[in-house]
Formats: sequence, structure tokens, C-alpha cells
Amino acid sequence: MHRVVVTGMGVVTSLGHDLDTFWNNLMEGKSGVSQIESFDVSDYPTQIAASVKDFNPEAFMDRKDARKMDRFVQFAVVAGKAALEHSGLDIQKHSDPNRVGVSIGSGIGGLGTWEDQHNVLLEKGPKRVSPFFIPMMIANMASGQLSIMLGAKGPNTTPVTACATGSHAIGDSYKLIQRGDADVMICGGAEATIRPTGMAGFCAMRAMSTRNDEPEKASRPFDTGRDGFVMGEGAGILVLESLEHAQKRGANIIAEVIGYGLSGDAHHMTEPDPDGPARCMSMAMRDAGIQPEDVDYINAHGTSTPVGDRSETIAIKKALGDHAYKVAVSSTKSMTGHLLGAAGGVEAVICGLSLQNQMLAPTINLDNPDPECDLDYVPNVARKADLDVVMSNSFGFGGHNATVILKKFEQ
Repeated sequence: MHRVVVTGMGVVTSLGHDLDTFWNNLMEGKSGVSQIESFDVSDYPTQIAASVKDFNPEAFMDRKDARKMDRFVQFAVVAGKAALEHSGLDIQKHSDPNRVGVSIGSGIGGLGTWEDQHNVLLEKGPKRVSPFFIPMMIANMASGQLSIMLGAKGPNTTPVTACATGSHAIGDSYKLIQRGDADVMICGGAEATIRPTGMAGFCAMRAMSTRNDEPEKASRPFDTGRDGFVMGEGAGILVLESLEHAQKRGANIIAEVIGYGLSGDAHHMTEPDPDGPARCMSMAMRDAGIQPEDVDYINAHGTSTPVGDRSETIAIKKALGDHAYKVAVSSTKSMTGHLLGAAGGVEAVICGLSLQNQMLAPTINLDNPDPECDLDYVPNVARKADLDVVMSNSFGFGGHNATVILKKFEQ
């Protein structure tokens, strides 16, 4: 079994399009949530989101290529290229391209393209629908386009497991390398659903915050006043390599992936069951060969929904026992919003940066803790910490659960 390490990371988020800007904003407790300006939201109960601003895909790729990609694919390509550059990996020089794979998931895929082309169909008829409609919309095209651009000919997959997607992509990639089916995997998640249909659908579910007058304070995980999640968009991508491959080329190693767990609630379409996430965390710890007391930090799923945050708190207690009250837990969705299928990718990057910098990002807007959410959620202010093992949780509609565990690298 091969050891697997993280050698590169890239992000596109409402808090920045590069690692330094992103990390600095997290450390300062900044919110990326603002009023939606890309379309008229006057009739929507929720009028806020964590939108990616000032994003110009043509700064990273040819205009002709950019026009053939949905926004979520553009996010994935930009973050993926940034992660590869961060890793210092030249696929043709350092690797066998047949053993370099891509796994980038998306919970929903090209919703914007679907909307636009559906409008064309209704207004102009079927002959005016773009021949690029399907290739732009389908969820696997983030992996597909990035592999084409990079010449990565190894395993190429796209998990679609709602809000657990990004973590499943990373965990599955870890296992591919661990068992020797690839030397390198470029993996994570991408999402771009801040669109009329996406917002209308989640509004109809009454799942999102309606704190429209205070966008920066709307996402408030574990707080008594939380009233729903805030949608985000963007991408988070990691470069994973076998330890042998990374060392052979003299790579800078950011962290080691040591555990992966996944489970199903088998309970309800949208309502979580704490037993599923608890089993998922326990599985990841068994896979890593660690005990609950070895975990120093958990990047919580923590979406800011009344039921979800309470359920995750119960799950952490079930999985970690008494240690649950000693481990630091934070929800960075309080700042980034909830990136749905991209959340696990972005939050794995945060875990890598936390190990690298020995700092914990806070849970902002945690002013009045819910009595039923009684763990150490690193409220409002970033914190120095002695970090060795960190855990990232992602739970999705349909009862999909994923946990990834990273560790400070040691020879």
C-alpha cells in the first residue's frame, strides 16, 4: 500500500482566487457573502450568496475554450491549473501521463448552461440550441476538460453525491493511489449554482437563510439565530501523489492523506441522521489507524441549518466520545458559504493550509451558541494550534457522507 501526500492546492472562492488571499481572508474572519447582483432576486425569499467576483476565465485560458465551458468547469480548470502549478509537477517531465488521473465532482453540474439553452429552446426553437449544450452541461466535464488540457490519461472520474461530492473525489483518489492504480490524482469539486433555478429550488425547500439585510452575518453555524445555509460557488482542487513519486521529483509535501470514510444514512432525502456521519468518521479513523484522541481539529460540514448543525454535533460526540469536548471544530462555511459539491474540495484545502500554518480558521457569527451545539467551535477569531491530525466532514442530500483525514507529513 502506497502512502499518499498532498503536493499542490488551488481554489476559486468568494474569498479569493489564490491561496494567499483566500487564507488571509479566512484568518481575518471575513465573510464572502453579499447581495446577488447577477440576476433580479427581488421576488426571492433569499437574495444573498457567496458569489465569486472579478473572475475572468480568459486570463487563464483561450477565449474560444472558455466559451465552450460552463462556469463550474471554468472554476475547476482555473483551480486545477493553480494546484498543479503550486505542486511544481510537470506531467510530461515528471510522470507517466497514463498514471496521472483527474477526479473532480460537481453536485449539480452546468445549471447555468441548462437554463440558458432551455430559454433558447423555448424562445427560438430546437434548431437554435447550441451543439455545445450537452458537453458544457454534464457534470463530468470538469474532469474531462482538465484532463484534456493537462494531458492526464490516467483514471478519470466524477462523483456526484450532493454536498459530499468534493470529499468523495478526494477520498476515492487517495484510494486509487494507495492501491497503485495511479501515481498522481488531481481531485476536488466545482460548483456554480447561483442561478435563478438553483436559488428558486433551494428557496422552495426553505433551506437557505433569509437574513438579506445582513449578508455577512447570514451564515452562522451552531448559533441559536441560524436560519439556513448561504449558497456559495467556486472550486477547490488538490494534487495527490504517492510518496515515492513526490520524493523522486523533490516535491514540497504539504500534508499526508491517512484516512477516508464513507457511509449512507438510509434515512431521508434531506433530513440527516447522526448515526450515518458518526459511522463515516469512525470508518475514516479506522482506515487511518488512529484513535479519537489523536484528532486535533475537525472542519465541520456545519452548513448553518437548524437540524444539520445539531445532527453533526451529535455525530461528532458519537464518533469521538469524550474527546469531542477537547477537539477544536469550526465551520468555514460561515465565511465561504456552502459550495455544495465543491465544499469538500475547498475545505480539504483549508485543512492543508491549517496544517501548514498551524492555525485554525474560525466559525464567524457565532454570537449565541445553541445549547445543543456545545463543542469548541473556534468562535469568531482564528486561533494558533499544535496540529498533527485534522478531519474534514462532508454530508449530502440522499444521506451521502464522506470524511477525509489529513496529517502533518513525517518521513
